[in-house]
Formats: sequence, structure tokens, C-alpha cells
Amino acid sequence: MIAPIPKDIPDLPPIPGIAALAPYNVPSAAVVSPVHRPLAAAFRLLVAMAAAAGIAIDLYLGSPAHVLSYFATQSNLLVAVVLAASARRAWMARRPLPAALTGGTLLYILITGLVYHLHLANRPGGFSMTGETASLNGWQALANLILYTVTPVAVVIDWLLLTRPAPLAMRYAATWLVYPLVYLAFSLTRGAMLPPGTTERYLYPFVDVDRHGYVGILGNTAILGVAFYALALLVVALDHLRPDPLRHGGRRPENRISSPATGGLK
Repeated sequence: MIAPIPKDIPDLPPIPGIAALAPYNVPSAAVVSPVHRPLAAAFRLLVAMAAAAGIAIDLYLGSPAHVLSYFATQSNLLVAVVLAASARRAWMARRPLPAALTGGTLLYILITGLVYHLHLANRPGGFSMTGETASLNGWQALANLILYTVTPVAVVIDWLLLTRPAPLAMRYAATWLVYPLVYLAFSLTRGAMLPPGTTERYLYPFVDVDRHGYVGILGNTAILGVAFYALALLVVALDHLRPDPLRHGGRRPENRISSPATGGLK
């Protein structure tokens, strides 16, 4: 007569001379299969095309070297590349881009939109550029609308409604600030190399050494740096709190390891 098999088989004792294996955690990427998402792909492609169109208009109307020196142009160029790549992955049912990349793209385009609308396009503000932008019309007005309003809003919509939470690590908030710091150094170096009196020697009023001096620039950038870091922390916090758009729609990720009949992983 065969003895009944116990429900819980005790662990075997370790074999002398052989190291015990460490617990193995299966990554979520191996469990959750990518899904063909045509709506997300179409939306991201439209956003990428809009950002590229806004940059193309600015390049046509102005000097390419000057246009490409702006943070707004660079952040929109990043949006065009990242959203186009994300659209391709969503269409081909491939795994999404790294969360650090998409989160950083979101932060940079948010900085572009918020700084423009809160400071550069605010007539009473001390850093206002409305003397140059208030009378814009035609193609230049369209480019400004795309680069400073349409793409920031569209990227936020994509992140909230079409992008799954990572969740993002807290260390990303500080890492993302490397690029704004590098851009600050580039902007100051560019202005120092141009002769005094050059039109738009300094690209943004808050880094204009002729108006504020280096001490004033240090104060301005410190305030903006704290604000940018707080915004980065907000992005990380919201990524931990926001719902998963795929689960919210009632779709459950497919388990690649165990079949539906055997249930989920134990």
C-alpha cells in the first residue's frame, strides 16, 4: 500500500559542499506580456508629430543654431523622439521604454510649459518675455502654441491615462536635474562667448548676467532648482499613487508562466 503524499513536503537538507541557492524573484516583465495598443500608439504618434512640426516651424523662421539652443526646443525634440519610440512599442506589443526616460521627458516638458506660462509669458513678471511674444501671429504664434502648451498638456495626458505606473524610484528626482544644470552651464557659457550687445545674448531673462549679475543668477537658479526638484518629487509621488490605466479598464495582465487553469503564481 502506498503511503499518502503529504501536502507540505519539508525542505531537503543542504548538501555539504554546495552553496544554497538564493531566492529568485521573477521580474514583472517576465510575467506581464505586452499588449497591442493601437489607441496609445496613434495618440503618441500624433504628439510626436506635433512636437516635430513646432520645431520645424521655428527652424524655418529663425536661425537653426539659435532655435536649437533653447531649452523649450530641446525638450520638445526629446518628446518627439521618446513619444515616437513609445508609439512604435505600443503598436508592436513590445515592452515600454524605461520609466526613468519617460518620467524625465515628462518633467522637462512640464518645466517648459510652466516656466513659459508662469514667467516668460506673464506681462507683470520680472522675467517676462511678452515684449517679444505678445505681438506674435501666424506661423510663429502656432509654433509657440504647440511647443509651450499643446505638447506639455498632451504628454501629461499620455502619462496619466495611457502609461502604466513604474513605479518610479525616488532617486530619479535628483538624477533628472543633471540635464537642467548642464543646460544652465551651456547657456552661461554661450552668453559669455558672445560679444556684449548681441541680440538675445542670454536666452532667458533669469540667466541674463548683464541684468542680474552672477550673484543674481545664482539666486534665480537656486530658486528654480528647488522648484524643479519639488516638481520631480511630485512626478515620482503621483506615479506611486495614480491608478493603472490598463487594470482600470478591466484588463488583467497575462501570466506567462502558469496557465489560466492553474491560477496565478504561488
